[in-house]
Order: sequence, then C-alpha cells, then structure tokens
Amino acid sequence: MCGVKGIVLDASILLKAGDDENGSPSLRPDAVYVLRKLRYSNIFTGISYGLDLSAPKVRLLQESARLYSYNCFVFRPSAIDSFVSEVSLEWGDNTGSYMHVVSSYKDEEIAQMISSGWLITVLRSPGKASDVEYSTGTENPSKIFINKLEELPLIICHLNKKAMGKDVKTVGYLMKPSREEDFAKRGAFPIKPTPNGLIFVPLTYALPISQQLQEIDGVLHKATDDIITVEMSSSSDFENKVTYTEGMQELQRYIGCHPDCCVIDPFTNIYPVLDRLKIQQILGGLENLNSKSCSKIRGPHFLKVVDFREPKLEDKLVDAKLSLPNIVKPQVACGVADAHSMAIVFKADSYKDLNVPLPAIVQEYVDHSSTMFKFYVVGKKIFFAIKKSTPNADTLIKLAEENELKPLLFDSLKSLPVDKQKSQNEDNTRIDHELVTDAANWLRRVLDLTIFGFDVVIQESTGDHVIVDVNYLPSFKEVPDEVAIPTFWEAIKEKLTGKQSTEAAILL
Repeated sequence: MCGVKGIVLDASILLKAGDDENGSPSLRPDAVYVLRKLRYSNIFTGISYGLDLSAPKVRLLQESARLYSYNCFVFRPSAIDSFVSEVSLEWGDNTGSYMHVVSSYKDEEIAQMISSGWLITVLRSPGKASDVEYSTGTENPSKIFINKLEELPLIICHLNKKAMGKDVKTVGYLMKPSREEDFAKRGAFPIKPTPNGLIFVPLTYALPISQQLQEIDGVLHKATDDIITVEMSSSSDFENKVTYTEGMQELQRYIGCHPDCCVIDPFTNIYPVLDRLKIQQILGGLENLNSKSCSKIRGPHFLKVVDFREPKLEDKLVDAKLSLPNIVKPQVACGVADAHSMAIVFKADSYKDLNVPLPAIVQEYVDHSSTMFKFYVVGKKIFFAIKKSTPNADTLIKLAEENELKPLLFDSLKSLPVDKQKSQNEDNTRIDHELVTDAANWLRRVLDLTIFGFDVVIQESTGDHVIVDVNYLPSFKEVPDEVAIPTFWEAIKEKLTGKQSTEAAILL
C-alpha cells in the first residue's frame, strides 16, 4: 500500500460561494487554512479548475498558487486521462497515490480516476451525514468523505501512516501561526514521512481534539501561546495560576485521561520556565558543577519584589548582592502581553515610580562585553550561537545621563540597546564549553525537557558564566537548517520511542 504523494485541491472547495459585496471572488477561510498547512508539507500540491470558471476566479486561484508555490491544472470531466497525465508529467509517476479533493463527483468520473490510481476526497455540503467515510471492500480507501477541510491534513496523515507501517510515528503540533510558520518553512513539519519515520500533522481547535488525537502518537506544543491570564496573587502552585484557552484546556483534559498519549514535553515540566523566580531558584543549584573547572557557572543575583515602594527595598537589594544598575523583569516569563516589559534601573529612588509589572524580579546586570551566547538543547545535541547584546554598565550610564538617569524601559522581544562595537568575546575563546555542557545536561535532568534554550553571558571582571534566561521550545533559528531539523526530528523520535540519551553533547 502506498501513501499520498500529491494532492490537487479543486476550485469548488476553495472558492467562497458567490462573490463578495464588491463582486470579487474570495477564498473560503478553511481553504486558506489548508493552503497554508500544505505549503511546507513536502506533499506535492496543486489547484484545479474548469474551463467554465470566470476569469476573476481563475486569476484568484492562479495568484494563490503563485503565493504558495503550487501548480495549477485544468480539470475537464470529459478529459480525465489528460488531467491525470498532466499531473504525472509535472510531479512524476513514482510510488504513491495522488488525491483530488472536490465538492461533488459523478460515478463514472470517480471510477476513471480510481482506475488511474487516484484517491478521491469529497467535501460534504453542510447538512449531510457527519461521519468520515471510506469506500468499503478494499484495503486502500479510494473514496473519502469529509465534513470540514480542516480534516484534510489528518486524512493524509492517516493514509501515509497506514501505508508506511508501525515504524512510523505521528506528531500533532500546536502553536501560534507565526511560530508554526517559522518552523514549517524550515522543513520541520512535513506530512510526508521524514527519513527517521515521523509524520507531522497540525492540530486545530476547529475539530474535536479527541478525534484528532486518536491518530496521533505524540503531541508537540507551545502551550504558552495559549495562555489567557496568569494570576500571581495566589500562593498556590504556579500550575494552578495559569488560565489557558478552552482548546488548550480540552487538550490537557484528554491527555490527563489518556496517559498513554505521549507529550514531547509535559505541561507540568514547562511551568518552571514560565516563572522567572522559579528559574532563578533552580539556577542556584549550578553551584555543584563548579568544583572541577577554573571557570564558574551560575545564575545572576536576584531579588523578588512585590512593591517598588516598600521602605527597605534599597537594603534588600544590598543584601541580595545587587548593585546598580539592575535589570528588572516581570516574574511571569512568557504567555502574557507584558511578560517582556523590562527596565534597566540606574538610581535606587527610580524604583518607586517604575513601570514594570509586579511581582517582579530584580536581576544583577552583568558586564559582558556586549556578547551573549545562546545555547540550544535539542535532544542529545547542544548548539550555540553568538549574538550582540546590551552594552556594559558604563556605556548604558552615559546613554542614560542624557535622560537624567531615568530607567531605560524596553520590550525584550522588540528593542533593546545593543552595542555596535566589536567585542573581545565574539570569537568565543573565553567560553568554557565543558562547563556549559555540564550545565546543559544538569538543566536537562532537572527540568526534564527535550527542547529548550538558555542564554549565557561571561562576566568581564571574573570570567563567571552567568545564565540569564531559560526558555522552552526556542526557534534555534541561528542553527543551519540542514543540521537543526534532522536533530529536531531525532530528539522527537527518541522521546516517542523511549530511547532518550541521558547526556547531551555540544556541537562546536
């Protein structure tokens, strides 16, 4: 049995019924969804339309095909052989089946397509029977009925897994569209099986989660993309302070009732990286790694603050070994709008009017020659990249003096001051790779995460390696795709098969 190697989407399931108020044709919203999901799927994709379609609609379909790098084919019921030949000529006639997705069909047309080795998927009109149907009497279903276009990636996944056998594992992924596209355009989420036997399929809240997870061996999520609120006033565990979207809550309920469903990184394991206080406390355990190295690796000195106007704040800062300037961050590390609203504070009396969400973490500002080392742990591999960072304190103070040393407010995801001068650390000669590898493996064990990142700066005066941030499922976009993506697949496969390595190794 062969899987789906190519799919042709007919105009009848892509175009909205009728024109818009200006008389112009448009695509159905669910059609746009499918076009986006198939774009980087590694499945040949095309659009078909008849000769009787109006010129504006043809132009819209051709523009859509160019946008997503798809092929266009003319489909005539009276010339099915020509259509089949044209597709085979364009995409090749090797192992696998092609699928035509349409809104209606005639029996004689279906019979001719099936005899040519094609699969036919029919999108039911609203009000028809609700179950997905496969034609009976054959191991390879040639005629499939679906009720929503969003089912299509799941259908392809099902057919390809059935064709490839038990060694193939399916991974359902769920994250915000922009993050998904960043991964997908690098080739990370193919529906066509990867060389190590993975099929990726997008999960969607447009369909029941339980229906989708029946086809899935594992779930890769960025749950922080689905956070609505984080309540920090409670004294309960951080897990109970996070409110997710209804869809994410449904996913969590299903997983809770089906412990055999593998989550690449369980929800409980990511909670520490949502809480900057918890991460700071965890980093305190790095002290145990410093006995065999000349260098020292540690977390920054810090203090949790619940009120910037508290009378003894300055004394508490001194007790916490925090000298000015300080960097101030919200305790909530991600998932809410102001999680990245930060400030660099130069004077103690500036705290009383500081506009950073509370509770907050006041963190040591480390002079680090404007160089940051970004480390990525992906399964048993560790990658790193060197990036420009904020200037040393003396440079920042000079900049702040122009504004009476008022706090420097910034969003860490959008803009922060970066030193444009070449720094002495950019050649990475001062980084202690063995020490950072030990720290990465230690964090891997403590956090029990498969894919995470952390940022290291090297203190100029002491050579201390200071981990200033830890995050879950980073993009690792600085790592070349030809290295990063196979490693990404390998890490996920190891998680699904229970063959995880206990120690990670750095790749220089």
